[in-house]
Amino acid sequence: MGFLDPLTAVIASFCFLGVMLYKRVNLGITLNATAVLLALLSLNWLDIPTVIYRTTDPQTFDGRLAISVVLATFTIMLLSQLYKETGVINDLSESIGKIINNPKIVLSLLPAIIGFLPVAGGALMSAPLVDFEAEKLKLKPDRKAYINLWFRHTIFPVYPISLPLIVTAGLTGVVVPLIILRQIPVVLVMIIAGYVIGFWKISSVKNKEKSYTRNTGSSNFRDFLVAFSPILVTIIVAIVLDLIGLSLAQQGFDVLIATLVGLIVLIIISKLSLKIFAKPFKRWGIYGITLAAYGAFLLRNVMVAAGISGIFKTFVTSGNIDMVFLLMFAPAVLGLLTGSPQGGVAISVSILYGAIAFTPKVAALIYISAYLGYTIAPTHLCFTFTADYFKCPMGKIYKYVIPSFLITFAMALLVYFLS
Repeated sequence: MGFLDPLTAVIASFCFLGVMLYKRVNLGITLNATAVLLALLSLNWLDIPTVIYRTTDPQTFDGRLAISVVLATFTIMLLSQLYKETGVINDLSESIGKIINNPKIVLSLLPAIIGFLPVAGGALMSAPLVDFEAEKLKLKPDRKAYINLWFRHTIFPVYPISLPLIVTAGLTGVVVPLIILRQIPVVLVMIIAGYVIGFWKISSVKNKEKSYTRNTGSSNFRDFLVAFSPILVTIIVAIVLDLIGLSLAQQGFDVLIATLVGLIVLIIISKLSLKIFAKPFKRWGIYGITLAAYGAFLLRNVMVAAGISGIFKTFVTSGNIDMVFLLMFAPAVLGLLTGSPQGGVAISVSILYGAIAFTPKVAALIYISAYLGYTIAPTHLCFTFTADYFKCPMGKIYKYVIPSFLITFAMALLVYFLS
């Protein structure tokens, strides 16, 4: 055994985790370092290589699942980076602005469209577009910032290739479509809350620009379809693979295959050069997030090997901890503290693994709790970048964010109890 008993080891390791997060160390490094420290404190050192190998053992179901999620994470990040590098994302946002003439709807859609790219601090990409469109409604900086932040994050709970969603499915063993199904009403409420709060007492304005001719409108729609095609193809392929079975969804290979197809479509429509293709490989970001996906599985496996889940199982079965409170509070707080939905989910599932059964409704509540906690976190890059861009104190944005958070969270709980 290790130097410490399991409970003391996990407390020490999570204190270390807190310090790493406070120091803003990359989440990939943080999760892996915490897993290794926990292993050193709680396991026989001779057993540690075995635990590490089992995390990605291709001969086991869990190992293949971890491999597929890690590879899918890398591929999704590559797709998102190339979307930006090729300028296709700009074509996408411009085409949607030309098709729809209602500034409120455009303001709601633009951050969400950019949200298809799961990049850290991605709200900074939509901020200039929101700023330009918001001037038509004479919005103040705090409202601009809120709309940019909130609507960017409305898409992820139902986005099949959302990284936090994939990690949640991989760690809990619940397939992505079953989690998405329970997030649909939550997302609808999230959008409605954002629209009502964001545009409260804001008068609509008539677009003074001349309406587009039928040919121009057709051209704009065609431009939109072309720019959106890599994402659209990725989603369609993922859904088709889930429907035809073959156990691809259970092992996470549906998203990996779908993303590779989407990547090929992007390469074709953008006539991608080798120089542009190589750019993402030269940056740490794509590797850091991929490392975080692996770290999530490693941390879970170390906690299982150390028998830590048994401690929490005792608390749960004895009735000392309310299950629903634990499922919503722990992920939300961890998502808030880590500034990452993956981090919130990974740590929560690691704590609860073996203590409860991960049914679809449990997995969905863990995910949305971590996600909403992350969305309002002051350490959330989108939040800080948005506040900085619009020169607005975060406190002023919170007066819109907190009510939106509470309304959406209430809907998530309602879905949990009704499903």
